[in-house]
Amino acid sequence: MVRLTSKDIRKLTPAERQKNLDDLYDEMSRIRIESATGGGTQNPYRIRNVRRAIARILTIQHQEEPEASE
Repeated sequence: MVRLTSKDIRKLTPAERQKNLDDLYDEMSRIRIESATGGGTQNPYRIRNVRRAIARILTIQHQEEPEASE
């Protein structure tokens, strides 16, 4: 998955953001399973990048939440 920047995330619709978030959660669980079974990961920084991408999406969703309710 391509690195998601804040600008790119803000351009997405809420449905697209949710789909990306679901994909990232799936990828994170695959990475964790892979490392738990002793396989390790090809790129150890991938865990960090996925976690940060999830945090970016959630942050932007929470920032835009009050705007929708007003």
